[in-house]
Amino acid sequence: MYILEAIENGFMVAAVQFQGVSRHFGDVRAVDDVSFEIDDGEFFSMLGPSGSGKTTCLRLIAGFEEPAAGSILIHGTNATGLPPYERDVNTVFQDYALFPHMSVMDNITYSLMLKRVAKQERAARGARMLELVKLDDLGRRKPAELSGGQRQRVALARALINEPRVLLLDEPLGALDLKLREQMQVELKALQRSLGITFIYVTHDQEEALSMSDRLAVFNLGRIEQIGSPEDVYEHPATPFVAGFVGISNILPAEVAAGLTGKSRPFSIRPEKVHFGDDEHAGSNDWCSVAGKVRDVQYHGANTRYQIALETGGELTVLRQNLGSVTRNTGLRIGDSIRLSWHREDMQFLGAEI
Repeated sequence: MYILEAIENGFMVAAVQFQGVSRHFGDVRAVDDVSFEIDDGEFFSMLGPSGSGKTTCLRLIAGFEEPAAGSILIHGTNATGLPPYERDVNTVFQDYALFPHMSVMDNITYSLMLKRVAKQERAARGARMLELVKLDDLGRRKPAELSGGQRQRVALARALINEPRVLLLDEPLGALDLKLREQMQVELKALQRSLGITFIYVTHDQEEALSMSDRLAVFNLGRIEQIGSPEDVYEHPATPFVAGFVGISNILPAEVAAGLTGKSRPFSIRPEKVHFGDDEHAGSNDWCSVAGKVRDVQYHGANTRYQIALETGGELTVLRQNLGSVTRNTGLRIGDSIRLSWHREDMQFLGAEI
């Protein structure tokens, strides 16, 4: 069904659909019976550690790999078996893959030259791309004369000049330093909003996925553990893996949880949700409270992390923003006794009660 028909019938065709897709390499199940949908115009991230299946999924969408089972639909059309050049997608790689002997402009317009687009039109479209990625005055330079961030912009422009409806990005910021990576995150999200096309972004960086995505899928061992908005995945992790992988989380086992909550069921609690002291919450059924001792203090500039050994067993990480000096914030040192408290609504129970 064409998108216009879909709109007229009151629903939109997903940009990409996986229907029971698997891809195996020998005995390795790189992608194992995966199903999901990506909305048209969405910034969708695939997050997970190395070997979790996220990059293989991206290569399956691009057509660089073929599934052993299942189907992949791109805007409602079954793309299984279609070669990469017949799919309305383009890919931006981590290593940029620019031609070192060509100018920036020639790199950007190379695909148009292969399609025998007239020289004048190539130049006009190339100039628009240079303006879009803020490289207006650098068209004659060679890639070696550019910074890492500028080379990444060239790679983006080269992919976007073909006007794909889906842009695939395979860890595109991985080679950049922290400051430049953060700057490019803001620029990429702004670019996606202005273009309105679907971005599918692969990363192992949790903060990158949380800050840029409309939705994200957390991969582990070839399967998806959870799909949702950044807020939902962070605040309500569905599995112990998600709780431990996405951001920092305390996961307390069932035997420790029983003494704190009355339920023999493991739970997670984010470090920033834990409070020092319990005077104002004492006696409230809505709060949990436990005594402990400071085992370690780690200064991280904007915040300080405290490792607290609990008297009930187990340990909690507590995160405090450094609004003043560390000493003024809490006065806590290694070996000090402290009482901790947190609201029960901030706990996320994981698994069944034992």
